Amino acid sequence: MTRVLLASRNAKKLAELRRILAPSLPEVEVLGLDDVPPYDEVPETGATFADNALLKAREGFAHTGLATVADDSGLAVEALNGMPGVLSARWSGRHGDDLANLELVLAQLADTPDCRLGAAFVCAVAFVDAHGEVVVDGRMDGRLVRTPRGQNGFGYDPIFVPAGLELTSAELDSDRKDQISHRGNALRALVPHLLDRLP
Repeated sequence: MTRVLLASRNAKKLAELRRILAPSLPEVEVLGLDDVPPYDEVPETGATFADNALLKAREGFAHTGLATVADDSGLAVEALNGMPGVLSARWSGRHGDDLANLELVLAQLADTPDCRLGAAFVCAVAFVDAHGEVVVDGRMDGRLVRTPRGQNGFGYDPIFVPAGLELTSAELDSDRKDQISHRGNALRALVPHLLDRLP
């Protein structure tokens, strides 16, 4: 069994990566940061999603010796000139406070007409092993709604409606979300690289 580290403690991200890799790479065991000896994680200081994903993947590989996958993703709102972008997880000033971040975005858009609520979830996934580095991207276009809906997902999912749908990301089941999500798209783009690189 080949072991790969996902440099995250987010159980939902771990489950998503495992679901997406399983059909193509059934012999790969995905570990999270809670499954390896602890190390000091670097702050996400990059200017882009790719920068941050690479920071985390390089650190994971350097500290564990395991081939490492890391992602950075966020919400890009057209009316906010692409923000919160790389600051999505700490938009309200507190890292990981999903509700505060969501409420701040809605407050900032209070005077924005519905027709200008276009947005996208954007993701970069980095893979680092002894042979080098790979970065792939994924995107899910859509629009925002003003009232959160749904219990699935996390972050801004309750206010994001993917293009062509009426349900928010938080109202979709895991299988449907995996098929269209920014992270799902990026992870699927990574699979051919993993097939080439992993034993």
